Amino acid sequence: MNHKVLPAIIIITLLSFVLVNCQNRTSDPSDIGAVATATMSGTDGAPMGSVTLTQGPNGLLVSVNMTGLPPGWHGFHLHETGSCSPDFAAAGGHYSPGGHGHGFMHSSPHHPGDMPNIYAGPDGTAIADVFNTKAAIGEDADATIFDSDGSAIIVHAKPDSYGESPEAGDRIACGVITRN
Repeated sequence: MNHKVLPAIIIITLLSFVLVNCQNRTSDPSDIGAVATATMSGTDGAPMGSVTLTQGPNGLLVSVNMTGLPPGWHGFHLHETGSCSPDFAAAGGHYSPGGHGHGFMHSSPHHPGDMPNIYAGPDGTAIADVFNTKAAIGEDADATIFDSDGSAIIVHAKPDSYGESPEAGDRIACGVITRN
């Protein structure tokens, strides 16, 4: 090997190592693959399916498998408290540990509770995968949903506006997120 090329290779390798290890990660490597689940129920207590959260190296894969929803688009959020009773208001507001505002389309950073709307077909079935880069299920992650009071998933009656104000309507389904 050319002795002039070796220092360049060493420098590139070191810079790559620094860049990879200085990224803001939502998980510890030991958390990758961890799974949590929310069993979803309607306002009448009827089961409506589940939401599965799987930790990846850069966020959560949130997989929806629900039935019994009104056809159309629905707001879909992580909420700050792991409670659905006595009514869905017990889940509190959107999960926002850093105090960021709401909305993908708002000029300020949005909070980890924001997720894309989900769509229920004519039969009321919603099957979707959503990726959330701002939340985590690892115990030591910056934005772990497993803080002292846990978190819940809420499905709303209307689609989220993606703006500064959610405007997604009533809460029609809720599930407390639990570790698997």
